[in-house]
Amino acid sequence: MTGRSSRAGLPGGWAVVTGASSGIGEALARELAARGHRLRLVARRKDRLARLAAELRALHRVEVEIHACDLADRAERESLCRELAALEIDVLGNNAGFTTCGPLSGADPLREAQEVEVNVVATHELTLAVLPGMLARGSGTVLITGSTAGWQPVPSAATYAATKAFVNTFAESLHGELRGTGVTCTLLAPGPVRTEFMTVGGAGELETRRWFAWQTPGTVARTALLAAERGRRISVPGRMARLQGLSGRYLPHPVTFLLLRTLILPRLRSPRRRGTRVHRPG
Repeated sequence: MTGRSSRAGLPGGWAVVTGASSGIGEALARELAARGHRLRLVARRKDRLARLAAELRALHRVEVEIHACDLADRAERESLCRELAALEIDVLGNNAGFTTCGPLSGADPLREAQEVEVNVVATHELTLAVLPGMLARGSGTVLITGSTAGWQPVPSAATYAATKAFVNTFAESLHGELRGTGVTCTLLAPGPVRTEFMTVGGAGELETRRWFAWQTPGTVARTALLAAERGRRISVPGRMARLQGLSGRYLPHPVTFLLLRTLILPRLRSPRRRGTRVHRPG
């Protein structure tokens, strides 16, 4: 993923990042721009995308285009997929996603449905949009942001954990399927990362838990892109994330539930958080 083709040093195809207006998505955009990629940045918040695009153009002298899109909206998502299918895409950073926190019984059904649309359906559709072109050219990188939460049940974030279970399995399956094609798929499965994600999602108090060993978006993005450049199946940045991944996969679920009830769920069930609160990055 150098961002340059062999054609007389001209720019190659595009690097696309969804959820690029904040957090890991913004960090991925910065790292890709530093590598010389032409960028197409996708998120809901056009003002943030415009500021980031202007900064990256000035700093790295790369071409940056923005596409304001609510990935929960099927019509907007369909338009984006048509656009990307017609372009030469070198890198797809399938990063957009959000969480809802709190008991499912008190959740807003519309928000829960939107969470599935963004985390699952959009990830699936955007991958399908760019994959045929990558395979026809015999090159390309798909980087999909899942989560260590996708390897374990998470009460009080049931929809989020379930969506990330799909994403994790999808990315790993696709990695195996693409072997030998020149196209790769890497799963980014971060643990705790200091972004807007937990605070706006209604669980900001968890950030006071220092033993979570919170990662920065920049560290996560650099680690993920290095893994993608090497064609690796999974990138799990940080010791805590790796520990979470191992425990989620190999601990019996009753033990996992006990740990969650002791360490995390009391923070998510405080009296002032009876309803579901939502983080919509991008």
